[in-house]
Amino acid sequence: MNTNKIPDRSEVPENDKWDLSSLFTSDSQWESSLKEIPSLTQKLLSFKGRLSESSETFLAALKAFENLNLKMETVYHYASLLQSQDADNSDSNDKYGRAMISYTQMSSETSFFEPELQSIDEKLLAEWISKPEFADYKIFIQKFLYMKKFILSEKEERILSLQNQSAQTPYEAFEALTNVDLNKSFGFVKINGEEKPLTQTTFSVFMENQNRTVREEAYKKFYNKFEEHQNVISALYAGSVNQDVFQARARGYSSSLEASLYSNKVPVSVYKNLIDCVHKNLSTLHDYYSLRKKVLNVDELKHYDVYVPLVKSVTTKTSYLEAVEICKNALSPLGKEYTDRLSKGLTEGWVDKYENTGKRSGAFSSGCYIGNPYILLNYKDDAIRDVFTMAHEGGHSMHSWYSVHNNPFLCYDYTIFEAEVASTFNEELVFEYLLKNAASKEMKAYLLSMRAQDILATLHRQTMFAEFELKTHELVENGTPLTCDLLRKTYRNLLELYFGPEMHFEENSDLEGLRIPHFYTAFYVYKYATGISAALALAKKVTSGGEKEREDYFKFLKSGGSRYPIESLKIAGVNMEEIEPIQMALDEFKNIVDQLKQIL
Repeated sequence: MNTNKIPDRSEVPENDKWDLSSLFTSDSQWESSLKEIPSLTQKLLSFKGRLSESSETFLAALKAFENLNLKMETVYHYASLLQSQDADNSDSNDKYGRAMISYTQMSSETSFFEPELQSIDEKLLAEWISKPEFADYKIFIQKFLYMKKFILSEKEERILSLQNQSAQTPYEAFEALTNVDLNKSFGFVKINGEEKPLTQTTFSVFMENQNRTVREEAYKKFYNKFEEHQNVISALYAGSVNQDVFQARARGYSSSLEASLYSNKVPVSVYKNLIDCVHKNLSTLHDYYSLRKKVLNVDELKHYDVYVPLVKSVTTKTSYLEAVEICKNALSPLGKEYTDRLSKGLTEGWVDKYENTGKRSGAFSSGCYIGNPYILLNYKDDAIRDVFTMAHEGGHSMHSWYSVHNNPFLCYDYTIFEAEVASTFNEELVFEYLLKNAASKEMKAYLLSMRAQDILATLHRQTMFAEFELKTHELVENGTPLTCDLLRKTYRNLLELYFGPEMHFEENSDLEGLRIPHFYTAFYVYKYATGISAALALAKKVTSGGEKEREDYFKFLKSGGSRYPIESLKIAGVNMEEIEPIQMALDEFKNIVDQLKQIL
């Protein structure tokens, strides 16, 4: 599949595609399931006003709720995967659009359920869910009761659910502006006498180019174009923050941050401890940038110098099957059952392996309660990083597999707070394995450099983003409007704090804060930083420990959504309410930087 021509979807061999038959064996079966959604919705609606009638009625309503949501999840998941494999396919786009319409309609019509559940006497509810027949629903109800004080009346909930679509307008407008309109106007960058198009996708490629002139030209053209639209993008982001504040206040939360963390029972202190701990260790990050300045041999370190690899890529060729074998060997501390199941999944239907026209870029793992935990890759055999990507997404899928096979539907789905742990855990084991088996000093230096950059991007950079989000939301909550100038000033202060004295920014470098899509899903990015911290701590614990440490880790994988994330990670052996895991990750970064200083 690694040819000069990107194949059409129809040209991809069947054994290089994922096998979606574990969801639906045919499109007609999917159509039949989609048609069942309205009748399943009506079944649930038949219990409206009757939830407190008796334990038998309530149990029947819960089963109707479960059946509807399980069917909807499977229908949506199939359509989503079809669209991801080929967005140029009109039939796939039609299926995805109809699935979304069905989901929106279902959500609106069944918005009575949670407010009515809230109205049931808590003592009566506790008595009912103590009965054996409620075993599959007990945790779901208990979590609901935890959220009870922030659930509104039926009419208010319906109004908020109807507002969901319009609330996406700032993000949708941002995506349309940056990925469509702006993408056509960035221009070209000259490489070896040939002009190459500058786009949102190619920008990162240009930033890794060894030719500094290329990097500078791409950087300035890119941010100059953002500067032309800075006021519009600032207004869109301000609109998104205002929406977050509105939602939090409408439900009665003390802040937007609390509103985001509360459902996962994550204390606000976890978020703020992360920022404080990274602040106390910024000297190591500044040392890394000093090393980068020396290795690149530049008079002034610029913002467009921070992504070019410190060590030029070592030429490697790793076939897909060889990458599977590397993952299997590297993950051997987790035992034969884990590695055999993952290897089988990677080679027998879980994975859509290679690029084709219309296919979504990057990689992801996507599982639901029915079917396999599927993986989308765009694997290339000349990029060692793609081996890490395989291990990363494989970690997500195995987490999903254990969650599904150890929990009932209504409490199988783990949180994003936990999600990045299993994936980054796998990456760490692959890194240690490849470093141990590095055949040359160049390969060792390359791996260390890549790992330093990965930890920096996931821990330090995401924490900086998280701090920016906190500051912007607090400004609005304190009555300060988010103007373009204020957003830029706030972000520039953070750039200067995190990058340190060696960095020399351009006048418009702070526009980076206006182009991050994740900011439109507030207080999301901190989970990358806590995730890698927990993963590094657990990887060290499992590889240096014994059977107990491994079994504790599997208890975490099997928890799914049956526990709150802080609790499930404590079972694995990591307490994210303390700063120790964050400090251990920062110490690991320091260790890698020290090794790089010696080897470079």
